[in-house]
Amino acid sequence: MRTLIAANWKMHGDLSWIQKPSEFRALFPAGKDNIEILLCPPAHMLEAMVGASTGLDISVGAQNCHDESSGAYTGELSADMVAETGATYVILGHSERRAIFGDTDNWVAAKTSAAQKAGLRPIVCVGESRAEREAGQAEEVVGAQIDGSIPADARGDNIVIAYEPVWAIGTGLTPTIEDIATIHDHIRGCLTARFGVKGADKIQILYGGSVNPENAQEILALKDVAGALIGGAGLEMKSLAAIAALA
Repeated sequence: MRTLIAANWKMHGDLSWIQKPSEFRALFPAGKDNIEILLCPPAHMLEAMVGASTGLDISVGAQNCHDESSGAYTGELSADMVAETGATYVILGHSERRAIFGDTDNWVAAKTSAAQKAGLRPIVCVGESRAEREAGQAEEVVGAQIDGSIPADARGDNIVIAYEPVWAIGTGLTPTIEDIATIHDHIRGCLTARFGVKGADKIQILYGGSVNPENAQEILALKDVAGALIGGAGLEMKSLAAIAALA
């Protein structure tokens, strides 16, 4: 299983950014068989980014999808529409989606089911707030999100979990290495209870939350950290390549 280094560009970028896959490969040549690079641009760039990444061993993913296949959902993209662009991944349940747009665990589960049926690999995000961590509820909150956000029909061999402590996203703050290891171990336990040991071992668990070239090596060396979901540091190819090199 390759270490997954995923860049979530959020609402940043324009069509000139289709040069970034080539820029990345100039800094981090292809052929590193143990690393998978994933770029998740805004929706208007998806098809162009797929084209720009062809032959460069770079995957492309969307930042969200709807759970319905079609309908009167202005501004939304179905999982099938995402797949039609050539994208192969989709981020679901990101804390910004949960907090700003009202994505509940049940809705994330429905989106996850739709994504898998469309042939996409969902990256399901979970994570606690600062108040929940200080109250000692981090494991309880994350476990409940996993239970509620993974649908009953989910395939363990085609899903990724991303642990993103809400309070560490875009703040420059990160949990201690011990805290990250503890939560990732807890997530592995939750997945084992759900999918069995063999099934859970196929599921990558990413860490996200102010990952950068200064802290990536220590984080990525942890036992149950199989990659990173990167925000700000993934906008510039120099820093993304530096993280990939550390991985």
